[in-house]
Amino acid sequence: MAYDEDLAERIRELIAGEKGVTEKKMFGGLAFLVRGNMAIAATGEGGVMVRCDPEESDALVAKTPARLVVMRGREMQGWLRVDMKDVATKRQLARWVDMGTGYARSLPAKKK
Repeated sequence: MAYDEDLAERIRELIAGEKGVTEKKMFGGLAFLVRGNMAIAATGEGGVMVRCDPEESDALVAKTPARLVVMRGREMQGWLRVDMKDVATKRQLARWVDMGTGYARSLPAKKK
């Protein structure tokens, strides 16, 4: 399944003022990277994949509609999946975009 291009455009609008943002097709979707670190992605499964502080993953899963990303049968701390219905409004999506870009911005820039 291809990623939702409307969702990708909504993310693009929310990060328009962020410096050092690039886009890259990955994980079957379109990822938005800040200084080379993935922040958020419109996924091919629908909804978004969000980068967060791994130490906050369990608390975020407990108090939000997010769940841990599972890759190769393993839950990945620091990576959250949020369904489309939970990013339907600008306010809902902005929360996750801010979280992902904030965490990506806190990481050292990746070398090209």
